[in-house]
Amino acid sequence: MLPLPIFDHHRPRTLSEAVGLLARLGDRAVVIAGGTDLLPNMKQGLVEPEHVVSINAIEELKGIRIDTAGEERLVVGAGARLVEIADSVLVRLVAPALADAASMVGGPHHRAMGTLGGNICLDTRCRYYNQTYFWRKSLGFCLKKDGTVCHVVKGGSKCVAAASNDTAPALIALDADIHLLGPRGARVVPARDFYVADGIKNTVLEQGELVVRVSIPRNRDRRSAYEKLRRRGAIDFPLLSIAVRVDLSPGSSDRIDAADVVVSALGARPRRVRAASQCKPGTSIADLGRIFSEGAHAECKPLPNVDEDTDWRRDMVPVLVDKALARALG
Repeated sequence: MLPLPIFDHHRPRTLSEAVGLLARLGDRAVVIAGGTDLLPNMKQGLVEPEHVVSINAIEELKGIRIDTAGEERLVVGAGARLVEIADSVLVRLVAPALADAASMVGGPHHRAMGTLGGNICLDTRCRYYNQTYFWRKSLGFCLKKDGTVCHVVKGGSKCVAAASNDTAPALIALDADIHLLGPRGARVVPARDFYVADGIKNTVLEQGELVVRVSIPRNRDRRSAYEKLRRRGAIDFPLLSIAVRVDLSPGSSDRIDAADVVVSALGARPRRVRAASQCKPGTSIADLGRIFSEGAHAECKPLPNVDEDTDWRRDMVPVLVDKALARALG
């Protein structure tokens, strides 16, 4: 049994209180919501905070609703539990890919504790990083923690730990916006711009910033789905994850206005497949399978940053794309 280190625990009741506390504590503090990833990482010595700030009691972070002011949007609070999102009729109606993704995170206990905000901000993972201190020390550590060597890319100067948050590719494919609040005020970042190609810190979150909610435009002609490759049907992080979105042309059942395919668990940020995002309005649905699967296979080249064979993971890219597209179009 790995023990937790000693830390001071804080439980703010409002967003303003939480932001003020994080501004005062600086990099000595980490934020906890469900704790399903943070606590194991603390036990392994990957994160060593002096202060842990719990945001579970903040009501402003909770809830799922439709915002009808201006463009109709689905709004999901960062504190919404993953099981709430997976079971929500509103989410299933407006953003099926997000409900799919939430339903595939971990096991039932992870989804009951884990939150949307926590999954959005999930740390990247690597077979050489997510290990005990003793294991990492015996290998000489790595770029992401305590070392200077990347064991994935020999001679590499940049960490390539993999994005493993199921909701991230779904939010990107759905054109979601991520609403943030920090010491410098509020800002809105499109989900497609929220992640960067740096395995050590793969988001644009600034010191002391919190994810408050996400908003997703409602399009009644939109279809979406999410697929995940993993060893077991539960618990495991993705070896590969794919979100597909298709916007049908109004009044048409066989032509599209736009589309997107987002592939993740390959590198530090989810990858949008160019071949899909460049589909022209009026493209036939009958052509999408070939365009999506061929484009994704050509553009996606897994690294040995997670377990399992890289060639097999790449071979599974078009398989999962086809499955996601078939489910999206129903």
